[in-house]
Amino acid sequence: MKIPFLDLQAINLSQADQLQAAFERVLHKGWFILGEETAAFEQQFARYCDSVHCVGVANGLDAIFLILQAYGIGPGDEVIVPSNTFIATWLAVSHCGATPVPVEPDPATYNLDPARIAAAITPRTRAIIPVHLYGQPADMPPIMALARQHGLKVIEDAAQAHGARAHGGSVGQLGDAAAFSFYPGKNLGALGDGGAVTTNDAALAERLRTLRNYGSKVKYYNEVAGYNSRLDELQAALLSVKLPQLPAANARRRAIAALYQRELAGIAGLTLPYVPDWAEPVWHLYVVRHAQRDALAAALAAQGIGTVVHYPVAPHLQPAYAALGYQAGDLPLAEAMQQQVLSLPMGPHLSDAQVLEVAAAVRAALA
Repeated sequence: MKIPFLDLQAINLSQADQLQAAFERVLHKGWFILGEETAAFEQQFARYCDSVHCVGVANGLDAIFLILQAYGIGPGDEVIVPSNTFIATWLAVSHCGATPVPVEPDPATYNLDPARIAAAITPRTRAIIPVHLYGQPADMPPIMALARQHGLKVIEDAAQAHGARAHGGSVGQLGDAAAFSFYPGKNLGALGDGGAVTTNDAALAERLRTLRNYGSKVKYYNEVAGYNSRLDELQAALLSVKLPQLPAANARRRAIAALYQRELAGIAGLTLPYVPDWAEPVWHLYVVRHAQRDALAAALAAQGIGTVVHYPVAPHLQPAYAALGYQAGDLPLAEAMQQQVLSLPMGPHLSDAQVLEVAAAVRAALA
């Protein structure tokens, strides 16, 4: 059988009637921007994240960018980011006029290594952005302790981690603010772009609500030079349908990951995900490593099994960041990952039989 990397059609059609009803509700209301649907979803998602406030925005990149803007971070400032992440984490910093300063990961978890952060802090550092990569939470307590010691803000990039927990707390309220993406392929995915910020800081939430709406609290009266970055009513309504199903979908992802862990154990040269005992990941991705990654991907493709590389080029080696002057070899852990990681099929649509077939194909390819 063909096994796609991700089957959004199967995921969304399983709730087709409810999604259609939400569409019809918004259509007949005739109110499409910053209305009841967005307000209701914001309340629901804040509660889901154990957070006080949620502010819906246009996408995950804007979520990070607007937090930075709300904190007044800009030209001349530095923001610590992971060396291995999707480029949006870096772009948000650049769009503010600040400089992203990469720090290498913990080689076991692939998340930002708290032990390496202190050496990157300078008098210009204003914030740290840990990413909960692949749905596995970063080790937040030591990051928060270091940030408090130096007077820095901590912004969680939680784009891949809806529902993850660490040290007993929910992702989305472990830092000063958290940025989420509702890109269709996320654990909680819209049927288009969408994003949100969660925070317990009422003043920050108020600034974000103003910034996302042209800098305006009252229509046509603009307090600051803001932006147009709003979670629209339709996507909010669709997300409200899907949010109650997220715990079950995440539980299914955990079961699939456990099956992979069991079936792929002991294969020479294959590194499986490592989960610390304090972490409860939501398995947005199931990522393995192998020195012959490309050959493995090709062998799986020949069997009709879809895989994806997250991510093939580290941000510091992208042409977009050539001006920062990084060279190959400057960030060896991130570079090793870009050459070796491979994401296997993952999602609540997968059956046990499909997971077993993928595992068997991996074992055969590496025999």
